[in-house]
Amino acid sequence: MSMKDIKLPMVEIFETVEGEGTGAGFPTIFVRLFGCNLRCTWCDTPYSYPPEKAEKVMSIEEIVSEVRSYSSQHICLTGGEPLLYGDHSLKLIEQLVEIEHIKDIHIETNGAIDLKPFINQISSPKVRYVMDYKLPDSGEMDKMIIENLEFLRKQDELKFVIGNEKDFFTAKQLLETNETEALPLFSPVWETMPPQKLVEMMLEHQCSHIKLNLQLHKIIWDPAARGV
Repeated sequence: MSMKDIKLPMVEIFETVEGEGTGAGFPTIFVRLFGCNLRCTWCDTPYSYPPEKAEKVMSIEEIVSEVRSYSSQHICLTGGEPLLYGDHSLKLIEQLVEIEHIKDIHIETNGAIDLKPFINQISSPKVRYVMDYKLPDSGEMDKMIIENLEFLRKQDELKFVIGNEKDFFTAKQLLETNETEALPLFSPVWETMPPQKLVEMMLEHQCSHIKLNLQLHKIIWDPAARGV
């Protein structure tokens, strides 16, 4: 099937600086797909899933062409849930890998999608996964695929959004009872878990292997701003 014929529902493509994770601060092209299989209580992109509607539908060829128009060497493939479309998501990643000036493609996935087929079929060192493992405060922890942790590699990241103390101890226990090579990140929900409190808990409980993850874009711009 031609890349002209494979189409995906989209929210937006834009260039800014990466706001979080190990790539924070790098100029980055964001490719945001529409649609998500979860409904987290604290979601900051509710415009990326129903009852909202996709702002446009683009072919893979059109997406790649627009990405090529930017100079940044990093891509953040996000959503919604960018792996929601199975083989079509896979084809998009494979085409993004072929863009010569792109050095890094990090895929923000929500932990409720089986990563094994993607990791097995895409061998490019450009590609890495940032898996957001949902905790009790999200309301979606029961949807998580725990087996994903064993498939994550050293170049991948395992993100936990910490909304309260229960989330903190749940994430800590998950890391103690499950092996993973990914770098663990603790990201505070500012309204209910002030960053200072999270840091104090990390130090008190000797979380020396875990990285604090703050969202730069919410510091630089209004937290509700889009396209930044």
